[in-house]
Amino acid sequence: MADLTYDIKETIGAISENSRGWSKELNLISWNDREPKYDIRDWAPDHEKMGKGLTLTKDEIKKLRDLLNDMEL
Repeated sequence: MADLTYDIKETIGAISENSRGWSKELNLISWNDREPKYDIRDWAPDHEKMGKGLTLTKDEIKKLRDLLNDMEL
């Protein structure tokens, strides 16, 4: 497996936290020195371990925002 590097450019916020202290977070992250993308995933408290997640471009996060705003909850 290839080395994976990441740099959290901006911590936008935590969505939830589980009983083990891991947080589901929305962050702006540069993966392997590429252009930063918005990222939703679970993180260990020290940000050294992570779960599977979803990365979104700026256009995709805007579309997701619009879809969520249109939902009736």
